[in-house]
Amino acid sequence: MRLEIKDLHVHYGKIEAIKGISVVVNEGEIVTLIGANGAGKTTTLKTISGLRKVSSGQIIFDGHDISKLPAHERVDLGISQAPEGRGIFPGMSVLENLEMGKFHRKNRRQEMNEDLDKIYELFPRLKERTAQAGGTLSGGEQQMLAIGRALMARPKVLLLDEPSMGLAPQMIANIFRIITQINKTGVTILLVEQNAQQALQRAHRAYILETGNVVKEAVAADLLNDPAVREAYLGTGAHS
Repeated sequence: MRLEIKDLHVHYGKIEAIKGISVVVNEGEIVTLIGANGAGKTTTLKTISGLRKVSSGQIIFDGHDISKLPAHERVDLGISQAPEGRGIFPGMSVLENLEMGKFHRKNRRQEMNEDLDKIYELFPRLKERTAQAGGTLSGGEQQMLAIGRALMARPKVLLLDEPSMGLAPQMIANIFRIITQINKTGVTILLVEQNAQQALQRAHRAYILETGNVVKEAVAADLLNDPAVREAYLGTGAHS
């Protein structure tokens, strides 16, 4: 299993948001995209998941060109996303939100119960709040719910968009610990993250995006120690 983006171009009207990027995510990896706000990170994830249209270029998944497939068919193939802003259903219970993650699968109750058990093992807080409305959860709990819902689809590749946004430092550390744990179960992860320090510490490889272009690709640990990267993305007041 391999996800490959080849010379991808994406437009919002006449504005070119993604300008010919190429990215590879190999099976079992955590790959992170970092860059300033407006660099094209979220647009890249939305295009992979089928929420934005490809202007030109290809998205190859498991050897097949999926560039024109609708979003729900990409979920069927094994691509699932926890979006920026979490996107949970505030009026629905935690359990109902999680069940929405498997809407594309036939209703196999045993399978679903097995998956719920795995989610509750990863996120014990969600088990404690099964009947609670999603909108009443804390920001960190809502992020857990968004990731849990994405995992209910049994993804081969999990797309995570800004999972630490708006969270307290302790919760950020907890979310990243869980991301590593998910990866160790065999789920490949493509991560967009404002906290470049945490992202580079957890990822295997990284791409730096600037205004819709990939300007650098390297082993994540090397970027952590790169003075220019540290100054731009890891310094005081820096953001991604």
